[in-house]
Amino acid sequence: MSNSAQLLDYGPDAILMIGLDGDNWRLHDYEARGGYKALRKILSEKITPAAVIAEVKKSALRGRGGAGFPTGLKWSFMPQQFPGEKFLVCNSDEGEPGTFKDRDIMRYNPHALIEGMAIAAYAMGCARGYNYVHGEIWTAYERMEEAVDEALAAGLLGKNILGSGFNFNLYNHHGYGAYICGEETALLESLEGKKGLPRFKPPFPASYGLYGKPTTINNTETFAAVPWIINNGGEAFLNLGRPNNGGTKLFSVSGDVMRPGNFEVRLGTPFATLLEMAGGMRAGRKLKACIPGGSSMPVLPGEVMMATDMDYDSIAKAGSMLGSGAVIIMDETRCMVKSLLRLSYFYYEESCGQCTPCREGTGWLWRVVHRIEHGQGRNEDLDLLVSVSDNIAGRTICALGDAAALPVKSFIKHFRDEFQHHIDHQQCLVPAYP
Repeated sequence: MSNSAQLLDYGPDAILMIGLDGDNWRLHDYEARGGYKALRKILSEKITPAAVIAEVKKSALRGRGGAGFPTGLKWSFMPQQFPGEKFLVCNSDEGEPGTFKDRDIMRYNPHALIEGMAIAAYAMGCARGYNYVHGEIWTAYERMEEAVDEALAAGLLGKNILGSGFNFNLYNHHGYGAYICGEETALLESLEGKKGLPRFKPPFPASYGLYGKPTTINNTETFAAVPWIINNGGEAFLNLGRPNNGGTKLFSVSGDVMRPGNFEVRLGTPFATLLEMAGGMRAGRKLKACIPGGSSMPVLPGEVMMATDMDYDSIAKAGSMLGSGAVIIMDETRCMVKSLLRLSYFYYEESCGQCTPCREGTGWLWRVVHRIEHGQGRNEDLDLLVSVSDNIAGRTICALGDAAALPVKSFIKHFRDEFQHHIDHQQCLVPAYP
């Protein structure tokens, strides 16, 4: 599906403006849509860095990469009076299964990311920034390189930007596809030329980050939302969503729907509306389950999702997390045991092996689910899976251990009858569909 019009949906409230057209990504197209107006405004009006951060705080913009941490608050952690160099990093290492929004921002609206990073660099006093691009999306990396060259040639990056005395250079760095490098400190290790292994925290990147210097890391979608906030005000952005859930959000909808793709909607939009935008269920089948925020988030039954709104707090209340906004739809033909087997194998393969609970535990999870799926399950296996998950979650340096454990516990919680049927009858409970 190379046609952006098939991939993306945006309405009158869309602020990221992606998917306009495959050729409308260049600098002159972006400026025709009001691009770089926010950066020019800040520099020409000499708006203080503190005022920029205050506006981002007011917007209730939360990190769009998974954790949902308040962006303005994160920016305020950067020490303003630090005498040495400080760094800004964009986490474009989009490796979460089910997520494909950030690559489309870089493909269809790269200058929104560049402008957002330039504004963030101004607000935090950073003269150098890096955009770490996932190793398996080469075309997005190439597009970003072209866009950076355009911005440099126009004086929107580099030394003395727009004659203001503000300096900011941006570099794109292409990773190698390791899932673990989506974790911010493993990303920093990779940027430094080392193996991508997560660091112990504290110290946090704001005090000891890239090359041991203060560093702020945000997600692609997070930075791309910043120019709209500066142009229209933090309160206007907040009012697009809900309290504590400001703005719009890109949701990557995949699975058993008629029209999979990226959809930008206001936070707080009912899940049923998002499902309708994606064309509804494929072949007229029923919604059985949904993972609302990427494969590492707990699965929810279809009836729970249909009564839930798409924002951080509503999804948390329902028993899962919004995460990266990857909405994985599963219909009545899906076997939950087989689905969990695929997920558990992914986390087993992607564990970096640094922490024993994750290195050994993810293998245990996969092997136990594997034997259940293949008719060799034992009655004690379900409790064993929960026990192993509990001994992984919260006991590792980074959150990959939790990412492996949460799906296992939620699949068993909501679909235990299917697992038990596999154990009792050595076959799937789900009937075969044509």
